[in-house]
Amino acid sequence: MRSFIKTSFSIALLATTSLAVSACTQSNAQEADRFAAVEIKAESLGEGIAVLFGAGGNIGVSYGPDGTVLIDDQFAPLTPKIEAAIADLGAEPVKYLINTHWHGDHSGGNENFGKAGALIMAHDHVRERMLGIQKSGRGNDPASPAEALPTVTYHDGLKLHLNGDEVSVKHMKHAHTDGDSIVFWKKANVLHMGDLYFNKVTLPFIDLNSGGNARGVLAAAEKALTIVDDDTKIIPGHGPMATKSDLVSYRDMLKSVISAVEKAQGEGKSLEAVKAMKLVAQWDTNPNAFIKGDAFVEAVYKSLEMPAHAHDADH
Repeated sequence: MRSFIKTSFSIALLATTSLAVSACTQSNAQEADRFAAVEIKAESLGEGIAVLFGAGGNIGVSYGPDGTVLIDDQFAPLTPKIEAAIADLGAEPVKYLINTHWHGDHSGGNENFGKAGALIMAHDHVRERMLGIQKSGRGNDPASPAEALPTVTYHDGLKLHLNGDEVSVKHMKHAHTDGDSIVFWKKANVLHMGDLYFNKVTLPFIDLNSGGNARGVLAAAEKALTIVDDDTKIIPGHGPMATKSDLVSYRDMLKSVISAVEKAQGEGKSLEAVKAMKLVAQWDTNPNAFIKGDAFVEAVYKSLEMPAHAHDADH
């Protein structure tokens, strides 16, 4: 306490501590209430395939005679509601689970589903990051318990033949993180992009602490556009369902912003000067967005200061 002994200070300290404890208790209660109020809503995308919306990343569900496949699983407290929504689809309990990346709003339910017997799959870097403490927007995320870890990992991708469809999982290097995957159902013509694509709810989140890079986000959008057609149903990491046209607009925004920031850097402009240019004002329209204009521009600026990753190299 830096040796302060005055009674007035002690009283003030006691009052401050009490307020802090009260605020913490209130925060925990509000967090519990937030999940208690969440409703998991299902939207059918075709025979045996659906998307679940709730709190956190959008969930893809494939179900049929070979078992239920889940793409991401939101937060741990929501597992019972997610399981109930899956049952309402007429599907069996989850047999396979694929994480599009390591963030807790997409993998928070892993431990629950892992304990229930689901086989968890993800990119090598997802398991590596979940094994250790990771920096996030909330501070430091602790290492995950063993039951939450992917037990099947891959480097470039994998292919599953389940429920009458061919499911291709492809790694997109150094993008939102260093362990992102997209998932494409060939027959159903559905693409899950994880947080490589935020549709109409926020500007892109590029997790530089997790190996993310703006160049990779653009490369992932370009790659996805070679897979989809005008009839493809695109599941974004966050936001409503999207079309190829929506993804084209997203790609064009990324190209425009990256090009403008790169030009400004070439002219010697500082990060603060580039922020002042308001390069993303026309897209920064949601006052409640998770990522606002300055944060996105800063992530792009810092991405371009890093050595360019060869996206066909061994990373």
